[in-house]
Amino acid sequence: MKIDDIDRQLLEELLGDARLPLKELASRVGLSSPSVSDRLRRLEEGGVIRGFTIDVDPKAVGYLFQTMVRVRPLPGTLHVVQKMLQDIPQITECDKVTGEDCFIARLHVRSMEELDEILDKVSEKSETSTAVVKAQPVARRLPPIG
Repeated sequence: MKIDDIDRQLLEELLGDARLPLKELASRVGLSSPSVSDRLRRLEEGGVIRGFTIDVDPKAVGYLFQTMVRVRPLPGTLHVVQKMLQDIPQITECDKVTGEDCFIARLHVRSMEELDEILDKVSEKSETSTAVVKAQPVARRLPPIG
């Protein structure tokens, strides 16, 4: 799908605030509301915009620790471990990767005890390596568009 400068502007504005009223969004990019509506529909239908969401701070709802866990399933347990990871609600993201490990998971936990309980379950079928996130110098963002 071809993205022009107006589309890029729309995406940047929505990344800053996905709840912008259509009229305000149109004003910011210099188009009419119907034109912006058509563009947004095209971006959604083209798969560029997958959805509109909120960004909840895990700490604000009691998840004090964020960890990254590298997971290497034991031989013959890849699919079992993948299903196990999918079923752990504290795992907020998980990527299947190449290299020594098969998965890299992001967990949010309320305590170190909760982390231990989760890792004990996962470690029955895999080897893990865990790092506690101290800071996020680069927040999740899009690569350059266009």
